[in-house]
Amino acid sequence: MSPDKSERLTWRVAHTLRIAHLLVDQWPDGAPTLTASVIRPLTNVLGRLDPAPEYPVTDSSWPELLRFATNLLTALGGGAGVPSEVLEATAALQELDLRVVRAAAQSAQSQSKNNPSTENNPTDKNNPVAAVAKRIAELTALFAAERPYIRVARNGPYLAVGAKRLQTHLGVPLENRPLVALCRCGASASKPVCDGSHVRIGFTGTKAEDRVPDRRDTFVGTSITVLDNRGLCQHSGYCTDRLSTVFRADAEPFVSPSGGRLDDIVHAVRACPSGALSFAIDGWEVRAHVDPADRPSAIEMSKNGPYRVTGGMTLLDDGNVRHAAPQGASSEHYALCRCGQSKNKPFCSGRHWDVNFTDPAPSEQPTLFEWMGGYHSILRLTRLFYTKYVPADPLLAPLFGRMSPDHPERVASWLAEVFGGPSYYGDNYGGYNKMLGEHIGKRLTEPQRERWAGLMYQAANEAMLPADADFRAAFCSYVEWGTRLAVENSQTESQPPLNMPMPQWGWVNGATPWSRMNALTPQEEPDEPVVLPAEDEPVSFARHIRTLFRDRDRKSMSFAMDLWSCDDVRTHANAILTRINDGTMPCDGAWPQEKVRALQRWITEGMAA
Repeated sequence: MSPDKSERLTWRVAHTLRIAHLLVDQWPDGAPTLTASVIRPLTNVLGRLDPAPEYPVTDSSWPELLRFATNLLTALGGGAGVPSEVLEATAALQELDLRVVRAAAQSAQSQSKNNPSTENNPTDKNNPVAAVAKRIAELTALFAAERPYIRVARNGPYLAVGAKRLQTHLGVPLENRPLVALCRCGASASKPVCDGSHVRIGFTGTKAEDRVPDRRDTFVGTSITVLDNRGLCQHSGYCTDRLSTVFRADAEPFVSPSGGRLDDIVHAVRACPSGALSFAIDGWEVRAHVDPADRPSAIEMSKNGPYRVTGGMTLLDDGNVRHAAPQGASSEHYALCRCGQSKNKPFCSGRHWDVNFTDPAPSEQPTLFEWMGGYHSILRLTRLFYTKYVPADPLLAPLFGRMSPDHPERVASWLAEVFGGPSYYGDNYGGYNKMLGEHIGKRLTEPQRERWAGLMYQAANEAMLPADADFRAAFCSYVEWGTRLAVENSQTESQPPLNMPMPQWGWVNGATPWSRMNALTPQEEPDEPVVLPAEDEPVSFARHIRTLFRDRDRKSMSFAMDLWSCDDVRTHANAILTRINDGTMPCDGAWPQEKVRALQRWITEGMAA
């Protein structure tokens, strides 16, 4: 780094540090992040730099000071001369800055709703989405990264720059700033964003001595050669679960390339998220067919597992030098440890399974979109359907012979939105009228519809969508409804209504996986001991009645009431007592008489809280 750049770095770090200390005093809500993720790393950096001259801090409001400090560090960029600690602090400041921008816009939006003169005149200032997008654009222009990359901070977070998409395991976008510090110790309370917990727990990024060796093995088959590095495997099960005759979890050798069809093996290799697998034809590795050339840079949080990186984001070490790659590893896609326990850091080694690493609990009543695994599960289904099942079927192949290359993505976006996910189809392809236009005049026949539905069910099995009765009832009901509507709308004489809203499909007739007991699930103990009232003790809901209902009882009746809510049980008390006396509630066996008497006493004595 040149003397001028070094002086600029020193001054900006020192000045930002002074502002951060002022902000801690003036903005209590931001103090934890400022202390852990701004002041700490900048203090460490400043101790290694020459002393900087002090400049007075302007007498500004704390939001203005925060914005100034954010711009000050963001403008340094992320080049080789900028320490990882500075990038960590920059990422934290950007997060805080956008939090303030969003809150200000939400406040302005609320005020405008109460002011008739501004309600119909939206601006960036009273539109939270627009205000945040504008600020992100400003920060992106300041940071000016030449290419997307991830820098692995020493014993610290992943510093992700320029990813086009940052998303959950469901494929739902997260706020994507120019620079994001992603937790890799597994302890952050604000996953996936780093909150400085790596320092608190003493996280280290060293590899374990007993890790699986970094060695690429070659397995020659009759039509294809599979190349595999077990030391890079993240144990996602994408290969072993879907093609167990070729990828054998409990056998040696692990790969038996003559045990499956060439196209199935290619699909399995391409689905490998860790980049451990590749293949060769006639002795030549066909890496171009394993690594897609047109995927945008993206980081996806897999469910309770690693970050899955795609799109060729360069992986750098703490010194901003390309990270040493394992033998045969893909540079287009790889999996980074998120639980902090990998033996092959920074790459995932599957340890998240062993340490039971989990994300925050999902909603108690998920949508069909959430239950089936989100957009990526749906896309896996549509790609299988349109690349494997449709081309092999003489009835459907001519119908789809000229479909667009992105047809599987279009159908996946439609299904995602229909099943309760984000508005992917409406936002990207045009909504209901666009889908209607794809069918008008096609004159689809009942045999074609029946074949389409039947093959879709087969593809759902191969794509490993949930197989529980409740989900399949909802999934199959939509397929039947949607395909019959498509046949109806596609006839020459049909006049379908225009501008209809997107269909919204949910669980069928209240049949949900959480509202009944699975007969194959082992019986569980009650959540808490039942507390029965003494003969001379007043009966209360909180102390006695609530303990009568187990968690499974509560879930089974959630469609009608909450058995852990005093108000709900009061409202339905007589009906509950009637069903209990009739033996229809709970569904797995009658209550003992002492529990029935306790509920009866509570009702008779006035149903005290």
